[in-house]
Amino acid sequence: MTYSDAFLRNVLHGTKTIACVGVSPDPVRPSHFVGRYLSLKGYRVIPVNPKVAGTRLFGETVVPDLAAIPADAKVDMVDIFRKSDAVPQILDEALAHLPHLRTVWMQIGVEHAEAAARAEAQGLTVIQNRCPKIEHQRLFGELRKAGFNTGVISSKL
Repeated sequence: MTYSDAFLRNVLHGTKTIACVGVSPDPVRPSHFVGRYLSLKGYRVIPVNPKVAGTRLFGETVVPDLAAIPADAKVDMVDIFRKSDAVPQILDEALAHLPHLRTVWMQIGVEHAEAAARAEAQGLTVIQNRCPKIEHQRLFGELRKAGFNTGVISSKL
């Protein structure tokens, strides 16, 4: 799948609130530093993980599932950090509970053609096998010399 820079930039510019499904409280996990990065860039990131529901991440209370997000949160993107076979169920839940949803974003390594087609048939934008953090950094001039910036600073460098 290829996406033009203009397309990705448009999606990122138009997004305000992201439900991050499968986020981890462990700061070395990709889902954590992606959620943290996006929250630091001004997006409201609602963490979704049943194992740590009720705790706080990125200034928000972790919810167990998409159904637990109030409609007034106006989630317009779901970022999926789960295995590809979990995508259809996540999409069903998103369609049933997130009336403002516009984008389904599947992280690197996550693809599901059938679910993507269903989402697109519902008028949603679908991005597969990409990371919004990486795309944001690339498109908005934040990639560092090494190719990425997790926002982690080590005193051992």
